[in-house]
Amino acid sequence: MAAGLATAVWWGAGLAHGQTPPPAAAELGSAPWRAQIGQWLNGEVRDQLREGALPVPLRAEIEVGTLDSRLRLAPCQRVEPHLPPGTRLWGRSRIGLRCTDGPVAWNVFLPIYVRVWGPGWVLRRPVARGETLTAQHAESTEVEWTAHRDSVLVAPQDWVGREAVRGLAAGQVLRSGLVRTPPAMGVGSVVRVRIEGPGFAVTTTGEALGEARVGGPVRVRLTNRRVLTGTVLDAQTVSVPL
Repeated sequence: MAAGLATAVWWGAGLAHGQTPPPAAAELGSAPWRAQIGQWLNGEVRDQLREGALPVPLRAEIEVGTLDSRLRLAPCQRVEPHLPPGTRLWGRSRIGLRCTDGPVAWNVFLPIYVRVWGPGWVLRRPVARGETLTAQHAESTEVEWTAHRDSVLVAPQDWVGREAVRGLAAGQVLRSGLVRTPPAMGVGSVVRVRIEGPGFAVTTTGEALGEARVGGPVRVRLTNRRVLTGTVLDAQTVSVPL
């Protein structure tokens, strides 16, 4: 029921809910109407960010869209904005507009785009696939958190010492899907194998038959040549449930 996004508009953090009454249908799309929607949206976005209990300061920019020009709305003296159930004001979203004082009740939807900005890390230079990241690889700056699905890596320990999942470009924001922990063991690594079952546990020695990371699966060959599959607990230990 609504068309493309309009020019970006930013409403300051000092605005609060309900400072002015909802507009009439005849005012939809006017500058005062957009300012009122901006006031209301700014408060709703702040509330959702506060409820998220994120540990770092964030700021939001809000783009308000336009209603479909083909819409023919009945006259209304009072139009109230509302959030459809489950709406998250993060990235592309929408709000509802409903008539609460008119001969015909109607409800339409308005597209919006909420960009959220916060601290993050940007690569200083290209990084090859599998390269281990150090503190010198990236610099801290403000980045857009809503640009991708993957979460932004905020703390250095989230990425220093981890390896690139694929080749990364200079200027790229470090996100959770771009790095991973390096392998804990490789092919031929000698490991402790803990074999556990109902009422018993045995520890023996084995050889890793593949590269594996902590928490991931690995095949191990025991000294009797039997091959089992277990879970990597650390760089020296594999757990095998029976």
